[in-house]
Amino acid sequence: MDDNKEIKDKEKSMTRSEFLAYMSASFTFMVGSSIFGRFVTEAEAKAAGKDNTKVEKKDSSGGSNTDTKPKHTEQDYDPFNHAWIYLIDTNKCIGCGMCVRACKIENKVPDKFNRTWVERYHILEGRGALIDSPEGGLNGFQPESYSKVTKTFFIPKICNHCKKSPCSQVCPVGASYFSPDQVQLIDQKRCIGCGYCIQACPYSSRFMHPDKHVADKCFWCYHRITKGYDPACVHACPTGTRKFGDMTKPDDPIRMIISTERVQVLRPEMLTIPQVKYLGLDMEVR
Repeated sequence: MDDNKEIKDKEKSMTRSEFLAYMSASFTFMVGSSIFGRFVTEAEAKAAGKDNTKVEKKDSSGGSNTDTKPKHTEQDYDPFNHAWIYLIDTNKCIGCGMCVRACKIENKVPDKFNRTWVERYHILEGRGALIDSPEGGLNGFQPESYSKVTKTFFIPKICNHCKKSPCSQVCPVGASYFSPDQVQLIDQKRCIGCGYCIQACPYSSRFMHPDKHVADKCFWCYHRITKGYDPACVHACPTGTRKFGDMTKPDDPIRMIISTERVQVLRPEMLTIPQVKYLGLDMEVR
């Protein structure tokens, strides 16, 4: 039987309370541990479920996000009542790399790999674009001098959490899946490390974890958002470039921006329905 179909059939056969308990155990994220994403028993989940969320005070540098007051608690979290969305305002990015560093620390991302990164674009008159991303923008960018540069800007990138993800479609064991709250997740206990999803991703957002030998990527800090906090990269951004919202909430400011302003996605021709939207995306970005 197809593994994705098996999971869906299992979900349909459960009561709502049984499914929420199943989801809670399945999404127990112990960052950097061997049970990351594992389908665990209730006893194991309780034993391992120490709060690994970092809660910092609001940055005074002007960021629009704060984690001092959670939007909800883990106990009352219902994945069927949320539809998460991610917005990047490219006009505000200064290429400081704080988002990349925050992600590295929060998720213990191994050296030479990134779950999120920042690219710098130099648009040259009549000569296309020069793109660089030293260490994924981890430590920011050094000044560069090119002749006839018409504009320079920064583009943060991340897993696009596509509704129609090629990554999930090619997974032979159902380890990659789209959750009810619209997050592309990987059950790393089920993953066999075949690398098919890494090859299939049109955004190059997945990599093979060098120690665990399983597929890895951005999970929008699922261990944080289920507790009511923003992803680490969103919280760390000093300019409000990165924003995180809930499309099920009529008064959510991110939903209002997406509903009323002209937003774009990367590689729309792939028809993957990305859940990461961009404001001010330039035509040279790819």
